[in-house]
Amino acid sequence: MRHPSPDPVAPGQESVWDYPRPPRIEKVDARVTITLGGEVIVDTGDVVRVLETSHPPVYYLPIGAFVEGAVTDGVGSSFCEFKGAARYLDVRGGGESRPAAAWNYPRPSGGYELLADRVAVYAQAMDRCTVDDELVTPQPGGFYGGWITSRVAGPFKGVAGSMGW
Repeated sequence: MRHPSPDPVAPGQESVWDYPRPPRIEKVDARVTITLGGEVIVDTGDVVRVLETSHPPVYYLPIGAFVEGAVTDGVGSSFCEFKGAARYLDVRGGGESRPAAAWNYPRPSGGYELLADRVAVYAQAMDRCTVDDELVTPQPGGFYGGWITSRVAGPFKGVAGSMGW
């Protein structure tokens, strides 16, 4: 299936259709917060994002930046042809728990070593996720973990009919 036409890119935006495959990893100057159960479970400026064609950025945060007990071993795993084997993590905050709401790559593939001690979180499972105080919209589709902000233009993989993009 052919990918759709990219949305127009406004000033200050980047198109997910300009992101590479294999994905690029980069440190960014941004502040990320995540709230669950009314509790801020992470507030950090130590941010890495992964950019892949048709996907909004996936933000990876240091495991150590989460409040104690917020991220614990979960059930499940998956494999990325680029980043390697991922494990799923449960996320807790404010008395609430979200099973398999995060993941990380304990031993990432070459080129992605920066992800080893970092966690990505599914925004749709949290009360609130922000990038530089902007509320994030979760990437469509249950499997994908990208975070949509006003800084990215789509369309984004995960919408109906996008399986073959």
